[in-house]
Amino acid sequence: MNTIFQTTITQIGDCARDALLDNMIITFREGAPADIEEYCFIHQHGDTTGELHVGSVMQLGEKQYPITAVGSVANQNLRELGHVTVRFDGEAHAEFPGTIHVTGVTPTDIPLGSTFKFIASSGVAHV
Repeated sequence: MNTIFQTTITQIGDCARDALLDNMIITFREGAPADIEEYCFIHQHGDTTGELHVGSVMQLGEKQYPITAVGSVANQNLRELGHVTVRFDGEAHAEFPGTIHVTGVTPTDIPLGSTFKFIASSGVAHV
């Protein structure tokens, strides 16, 4: 499997963990506006080497989550802003254009320094 995107969580906004109670996480690259940063897991922004698709995998720490839906602007937001909203509900259709849906149990915590990445399912990143 090829890595599409990989980063490390470097900062956690004061309200970011609250989203876990709603079965989601919100990410943004370092340098996010302060009013947004408060709600996000902030990470070092890296290059995106492909597109996310249904069947790709999100990995958070050692846990993998199959992607079930990708919103129409999720790839662009990830590439340009490091911003995605991930919902842990397994929905087959994206709730909002920037949302990615995955299957799996919502983490109870995401520690500082956690690795966050997306992996192409076919072993080849779709470009």
